Formats: sequence, C-alpha cells, structure tokens
Amino acid sequence: MQTIRQASDCDIEAIAAIYGYHVRHGTASFETEPPDRTEMMRRYRVLRDHAYPYLVAETDGAVLGYAYAGPYRTRVAYQNTVEDSIYVRADLTGRGVGAQLLSGLIAACEQRGYRQIIAVVGDSASIASVRLHERYGFSHIGTLRSVGYKHERWLDSVLLQRALGCGDSTPPPPDR
Repeated sequence: MQTIRQASDCDIEAIAAIYGYHVRHGTASFETEPPDRTEMMRRYRVLRDHAYPYLVAETDGAVLGYAYAGPYRTRVAYQNTVEDSIYVRADLTGRGVGAQLLSGLIAACEQRGYRQIIAVVGDSASIASVRLHERYGFSHIGTLRSVGYKHERWLDSVLLQRALGCGDSTPPPPDR
C-alpha cells in the first residue's frame, strides 16, 4: 500500500537517485549535473529546518517519489508564498504517485498557513505536469519562453499558481 509521509534523513539516498535521473535525462530541472547525496542532504535539511513540508511516497519501504515546498523568493514580502517541486521515479510516472504527493503537499502548506503556491514547470512540453497542477486548482499564469538550454534545445518555464487557505482575501497572521 502506498503512503505519503514526511521525508527523513534515511530517504535522501533514494531522493538523490530519483532527482539524479531527472537531471540527467529530463527537463523538469534545469540543473545539468546531479547533486551528490551530501548536497541533497544539505538542501533537505535547509527546508526541514525552516519547517517547509518535504514528503515522500513509499510502498513497503521503497521511496516512489518526493515533493517539497520551499520559498518562492527570499525577500520578506514573499514569505506567505511557496514554490512546489515534485519528482517521481521514472518507472512510475503516470500512475498517480505525483497526484498523491501534490495533494499531500497542498494540505501541508495550508496547515502551515501559506497563502499561495507557485509551480515552475520546466519545459512547456511537460504537459503531464501542467495538467496535474491544473487538476489541483492551479491556473496558468504565464510561460517564460526559451529561458533554459539543456539537452541541445531551448526550454520554456511554465508558471502556475494556486491560492491556499484564505488566499489573498485576508491579511496574513501578524506572526508570519
């Protein structure tokens, strides 16, 4: 049975392998060299230490994919907005793992009081990722044309946005 749970240090090896595959073979990330396990651990701990949600999907102890939210931008005025990232093992794409991760991530972001979530989809040809986000209430905000160059071709970035909780209908709490 597949479960969604908070990631732990023990998951980093699998997370690094999943991400490494996508860096080497895909266009979801504009990185061109996969970070090693140590760098992935550093990135994970920065998000964890700042209480951002970082989830894994697993079955029988095997990590199937992961998702996290991090700062959209670092300036204080953006502190109520997060950016999502979702990566699924290549042999499991299209089987609902990403959907379960995105659903869990949205709920975790709302529990933490964030008001907006941004998806930056690498490559406008990544229709499955765009459609996944649209199924979960994201709206297409724009496309940045040819902003990356990877695998011998120019790549777009597709921007999508979804309100969380009260969205922009009320001010954020004063402690945020």
